[in-house]
Amino acid sequence: MSKQTYRVCFCFRRRFRVVAAEAPADVKNLFNRYSDNGVMSAENLHRFLIEVQKEENATLEDAHAIMNNLHDLKILNIFHRRGLHLDAFFKYLFADINPPLNSKLGIHQDMNAPLSHYFIYTGHNSYLTGNQLSSDCSDVPIIQALHRGVRVIELDIWPNSAKDDVEVLHGGTLTTPVALIKCLKSIKEHAFTVSEYPVVITLEDHLTTALQAKTAEMITQTFGDMLFSSDSCLKEFPSPESLKRRVLISTKPPKEYLQAKEVNETGATKGTDQTDTEAWGREVSDIKARYNDKDDSDEGEVDDSDEEDPTSQQNTAPEYKRLIAIHAGKGKGGLSDWLRVDPDKVRRLSLSEQELGKAVVTHGKEIIRFTQRNILRIYPKGIRFDSSNYNPFTAWTHGAQMVAFNMQGYGRSLWLMHGMFRGNGGCGYVKKPDILLKAGPNNEVFDPEANLPVKTTLKVTVFMGEGWYYDFEHTHFDAYSPPDFYARIGIAGVDADIVMKKTKTLEDNWIPTWDEQFEFPLTVPELALLRVEVHEYDMSEKDDFAGQTCLPVSELRQGIRAVPLHNRKGEKYNSVKLLLRFEFI
Repeated sequence: MSKQTYRVCFCFRRRFRVVAAEAPADVKNLFNRYSDNGVMSAENLHRFLIEVQKEENATLEDAHAIMNNLHDLKILNIFHRRGLHLDAFFKYLFADINPPLNSKLGIHQDMNAPLSHYFIYTGHNSYLTGNQLSSDCSDVPIIQALHRGVRVIELDIWPNSAKDDVEVLHGGTLTTPVALIKCLKSIKEHAFTVSEYPVVITLEDHLTTALQAKTAEMITQTFGDMLFSSDSCLKEFPSPESLKRRVLISTKPPKEYLQAKEVNETGATKGTDQTDTEAWGREVSDIKARYNDKDDSDEGEVDDSDEEDPTSQQNTAPEYKRLIAIHAGKGKGGLSDWLRVDPDKVRRLSLSEQELGKAVVTHGKEIIRFTQRNILRIYPKGIRFDSSNYNPFTAWTHGAQMVAFNMQGYGRSLWLMHGMFRGNGGCGYVKKPDILLKAGPNNEVFDPEANLPVKTTLKVTVFMGEGWYYDFEHTHFDAYSPPDFYARIGIAGVDADIVMKKTKTLEDNWIPTWDEQFEFPLTVPELALLRVEVHEYDMSEKDDFAGQTCLPVSELRQGIRAVPLHNRKGEKYNSVKLLLRFEFI
């Protein structure tokens, strides 16, 4: 036990005791139940793993392996090799070897279905280092995205000022360009560092025919045999398994080179979607929002935005056209025509977040039927100049595979994206649930707003948290006293399942022990994410951010687990964790 001093003024100081983390009462009771004379043997630990942690396939060897691991971590000394005392048992529960998701599962979903059967980790304007109007274009954010597991990289390609080479930049803005060849080489080098499953490069093309030919040569020379291409539109998408370590190009054969527009004087101030001043970002918007904002234009995004014209094919370099593996385009007519399912070929359709918001009201079932066979890409509205994002669940609950996000931003919407793709071993492909892939007895498809029965209830016990004392300056949260932490726990998913609940606030404590229980009835657990946030209460200003994570409910391990928290950008803290218990009842 030590003491911490805070200076209140020149002549007055406050001193607080800093107490080591202590096992909560429930953990002590469980230890007493599974131990003899204050020692938990490997046999008793084995029973604990099966009965409390619900690890039905755990073996006695697994229990011995845990003990050996604790010894290697210096949690067990030589005198306790034969069993765990309470302190060691508590440290095991709070250790990295007891995570909420089972790392041993790895990639465990069926990877042999068509690409259209998966949610795919998708970036938007992947080359931007910051905002959409004036930040630098670089291969660095592309590399960072690939290292996070992103599988779809978007590049906007334009002629350079001399019209003899190809650059990547956000057209019609003040963003500084980066050479296309540099981006391509970085994609090749880092594409499969984290995942062997295919990388898709979506091109927003503004090139002349001559520069299309040059681009085709760059792509071919850079990727060589890694490229997957087709001479015509595919009749069905291949599977991620069959495309391991392959690169696919997706774009719409353009009509002609589109001249870049000058940035208009009002461009930088247009719209009302300002960056939220809260440290952790804006609360995720209601999935039912009807997108009636008059200023929500989608300028700057032209991919798929024009009707296909038969004459456009004549203006496309043939060698460039042959590289396109996933053809994109809306076709003529309105939304019903865009969503028409062709039995002889598959394609990609792009809609803005607003177009989707309006479409789900009038064509919700058609969208789901379309995405059972074809790929739907959703991109942020044009006024998100600050690189903010939107609620991905509107798209996911309607089967959209490529929900394109600004990965260089941060905030609650992006945390949901991180959470979704922590699933399936973090490989960047998550199998869509059967409800989105199969029609019912009367050819009915899933309705995200239907009043469905509860399938299961997730019970979460929030025991405690620790680690802030080591990862933050001691005056980070409050200059005059230790922090006052509270936790928010909830569900993101279909409308019926969305909820956030809150613990009590514990004053002046670096190691808060809330010991509270929450129950979450779930109608569609297959699409649910568990949201966890910790805040520090501030009486005079806005509450401070103290960590967050999102986890796929379908992959949660039951039992008492150590849940690491992340910062606003999604990077894991060194020490900050919560001790939670998960039960499905």
